Amino acid sequence: MAQPRPRILVVLHQETSSPGRVGHLLLQEGFELDIRRPPLGEALPQTLEQHAGVVMFGGPMSANDSDEFVKRETDWLSVPLKEDKPFLGICLGAQMLVNHLGGKVEGHCDGLVEIGWYPLQATNEGKDLMAWPEMVYQFHREGFSLPSGATLLATADAYPNQAFRYGKNAWGIQFHAELTRVMMHRWVVRGAHRFELPGAQPGQDHLGGRMVWDMHLKRWLVEFLELVFGTPARKPKAISYAGRGAAL
Repeated sequence: MAQPRPRILVVLHQETSSPGRVGHLLLQEGFELDIRRPPLGEALPQTLEQHAGVVMFGGPMSANDSDEFVKRETDWLSVPLKEDKPFLGICLGAQMLVNHLGGKVEGHCDGLVEIGWYPLQATNEGKDLMAWPEMVYQFHREGFSLPSGATLLATADAYPNQAFRYGKNAWGIQFHAELTRVMMHRWVVRGAHRFELPGAQPGQDHLGGRMVWDMHLKRWLVEFLELVFGTPARKPKAISYAGRGAAL
């Protein structure tokens, strides 16, 4: 009898949200996705005994919002941290992790946003782990402080804290590598009203930048998922579970 596929808990924040390229890659590597949407009333598990890790995605809300599900999700992060299960927070997911760890989530002092493609610089600690892309896709109006005890892995100009690792298995990234081409087109259409904000790029630059930079971002994501989650078929590359596959 075939062994059951290990499950990754996927936390999304809108009814139409998708795990995108991250989901595709994890499925290709033999994981099963357990998708939950807390804003729609779906509960998160009390333990991760039946899961190989967690990916918590972004959303249009703020990690500082007073909505009940925001507090519930932020408090729930004690589960993967206590059980030392691989956790990856993307944008809002990373900001919730920062709040849980006692850091701060707030906007830029000059009102700048990052919406479009922006340069990324890996720290020495980040370079020790892997090669990082020179440009990444961003879509946020708030950033986060570096939590006490966390290691900064990548930085940028307007929002210095772009990627960090806490302990062995908790990771947070501010930028978006998960977008498929269809997802980016949807974001550009639905988020067009935000392109007038200070520091934001026009929609044509989002799509034009994808043609130049997305190949490198895809390659990074493949290796990064391997670093975080491993694969069911072989031992992880330096840490616990890791996932690798053809980028989409």
